[in-house]
This record gives sequence, structure tokens and C-alpha cells, in this order.
Amino acid sequence: MALRLQRAEPVRQEIHLLPFQRRQRLPLRGSADFHGNRRLPLLIAVNEHIPVPTGRKTPKPRSRWWRLHAWLGLKLSVFLTVILLSGTLAVMGNEIDWLADPAMRASPGVRDRASWGTIAANALAAVPGGHIDLIERGPDPWFATVVVMKAPDGHRRRVLVDPATGRVNRVAGFGGAQRFLRDFHRRLMLPVAIGLPIVTGFAFVLLTSLVSGLVTYKKFWRGFLRRPRWRDWRTASGDLHRLAGLWSLWFLSLVIATSIWYLVELLGASAPVLLPLDPVLQTDRSQDLAQPVGAALDGLAHRARERFPDLDIRRIQYPFPGVRAVGFQGAAQSWLTTEKANSVWIDPSTSQVLLTFEGPALSAHQRISEMADPLHFGTWGGLASKVVWFLFGSLLTGLAVTGVIIYATRLRGAWRVAARGISWWGLAGAACIAGALLLAPAALMG
Repeated sequence: MALRLQRAEPVRQEIHLLPFQRRQRLPLRGSADFHGNRRLPLLIAVNEHIPVPTGRKTPKPRSRWWRLHAWLGLKLSVFLTVILLSGTLAVMGNEIDWLADPAMRASPGVRDRASWGTIAANALAAVPGGHIDLIERGPDPWFATVVVMKAPDGHRRRVLVDPATGRVNRVAGFGGAQRFLRDFHRRLMLPVAIGLPIVTGFAFVLLTSLVSGLVTYKKFWRGFLRRPRWRDWRTASGDLHRLAGLWSLWFLSLVIATSIWYLVELLGASAPVLLPLDPVLQTDRSQDLAQPVGAALDGLAHRARERFPDLDIRRIQYPFPGVRAVGFQGAAQSWLTTEKANSVWIDPSTSQVLLTFEGPALSAHQRISEMADPLHFGTWGGLASKVVWFLFGSLLTGLAVTGVIIYATRLRGAWRVAARGISWWGLAGAACIAGALLLAPAALMG
């Protein structure tokens, strides 16, 4: 009987070693290969008597920080992206309105300005029977002056007036891109008592992501000038994510600090308000409200400049129920303050100065409160600072998106795992986005 030989399947054995053990490749002598094939290597341990450890290793602290960083980025990615993107666009909200609506543009090349009284008179004529709430100059010379009015039907309107000629460009609704983006970023189009705590509370999510990212990145201070490696997508995206995160540290820290301050104010630690609540300004709520226009308003503006020579008037607040004075607000020598920090309040019937606010005279608490908005939205330096804020806001938005992509590429079934990880958080974020989009037409059209 002939003996039939079968080819033996080569056996490969690998022994798990301790970190200090050395692996060595040795040729397998006397292989059971009957066909003369070359010898097969066998991976063995130099010392086979050392016990091989079993069971899971205890995660290192750095690994736990990385898991926290990845968990926050994955579970809350939709919310983070929505909040960061809306804030980035809100920085340039006025510029978006200027691009979208020709009526928001002033006459080019005209340096002379129409007086406040002329602008008010023309706006009042454009909305017969209306009441002026405030007049606000645009953030830059090429913007139209906005007169906010309450129409006889009770709705608010924006009268867009060319600041050079005083001509009314258009009577628009109260909404616009700037208002919609600010409201959405501030409260997700939810009631203030609900939306504002949600948005400001995410400052702690950003803070945890910042700390965990720095702890995870070994010797992060060396990475500011480290070039990204382009050998594959995973390596390049990871290096770019770390590089962008390092260079945006200052900006992210500023956003976190101002957001936490907003939350502190919401919880009851707000600074004394700079609104006309002083008893000297108050009057009977049933009293008819003055509507100075034309020469009367120009005379009051001149009186305000006499009282506060450094005041560059940028906004005029008209009397409203309970307050009988006209407020002239604007910029002065104080740095990082809003218009209401520098103001003169005048009785329109007597031209008597009732109250004056000056930025340098504010308390430390009030100065911190006044600094929050210019620093958070980058309005402190005009268009130049807003462009910088927009670029770094875009960088943070990109970090929120690419962080999920990087985490997903490290796992098998990347996008399936990422989608499953987002789960209900993603659905809730998508619901917020859908709700905001449904409300967008009403907000934009007023």
C-alpha cells in the first residue's frame, strides 16, 4: 500500500512577552515540510520560563484624560459645532446684513453726515404715527444708520437711513442676520431662562476639553512650531488638530472666561446696571413720551457734547414708559466698554442734564461686566479685531468637527462607531438646528 503524504500546514506561534523581554527570530530546524520549501521562522521568547502576564492593564492617567477628551468631543460634537459656528457667524452679523441688503449701505465717498435731528425727522415721516425707540449709527462709516421704531400696529420696524444724506433707504422688519445669529448663539432660540444656561454651561465642557487636551499632549509647548506630517490622512489630521488647538489656546481661554462670566451674571452676580433706573430719570408711566426730532434733537445732542466733550455719540435712546430722559450714548476715552458706559441723559422738555455715566468712573465690577461683550465678540477693535475673532472662531469650529473624524479613524467601522457614539446627543442637537432653521425666516423678516 502506497503511503500518501500530505503537506503539513506551517505553524506560527507568538508568545506575549513582558516589556523587558526580547523577542528573537530563530530558524525552525527539522520542519515537517516534505516538499523542500524553505524553513519557516518561529517567534519565540529568549526566556520561556518567565510567566506571561494576563488580564487587563490598569489605564494610565494620561489614557483616562484622552478618553475624557474623546468622549466630550464625540458625544457633544453636534452641540459644540452649532454653538461655535453660530458665535463665529454672529461676530460678522452686521457685515452679513450689509452684504445681503443694499439698504444697509451708506453712500460711498461722502464724508459729511446728516445731523441726528434730520435722520430722526425723516425716519418718523417714513412711519407715520410711529414712535422712535432708538437711533444707532452703524459700526463703520459705510453702514446705514438704523432707527428702531414701534409702528402703530404694535410691531417694531427698522428704518434704514443713509447717514450722509439723511434719506430713508428702506423700512425693514425688526429682524436680520445679525439679530438672528446673536439670539441663536445666546439662547438657541429658546426662552432666555432655558437657552442661556445651556449655552453658557458649555463653557465648562470647553474648559474640560482644553485641560484634557493639554494633559494628553506630551510636552505640548514644543508643538507650536512642529510641522504636520503628511504621510497619511490619520497622521496629518491629528497633527493639524493639535497644531490648531495650540495656536487657539488664547482665544479658547478668552471665550471660556467670558462665557463663565455670563453664567455668573445669570446666577445673580451681575454688576449694577447702567440703565436709566435712577429715580431722577423716572416719571409716571402714563405720561406722554417726548419725540424730539429736527432742531430740537440737534440742540439736545449739542448739550450732551458740552457736558461730556470726549463723547462720540453713536446711539440715542428715546424716552420709554417710566423714563422721561433722552440718552446720548457712545465711545470715549475708556477702553473695552460698550456705548451705555459713556452716556448723558437729558430732560427733553428743559434741556437739563439729569445724569452722566463715564467709563473711567465705573466700579471694578462694572468694568468687568462691560468688558465681556467686546472681548467675547471681538468688537473692541472694529473690523480688524472682528476679522481675527472670525478666523479663530472658524478654527475652533474646525477643531470640533475634525476631532470626531480623528477619533473615528482610530476605530474599526469608523463612521458607524461615530454615529452610534453621538446617538441621542446628536438627535437633540439636530432638533435644535431644525427648530432654529424653522424660526429663521421669522427672525430675518421681523
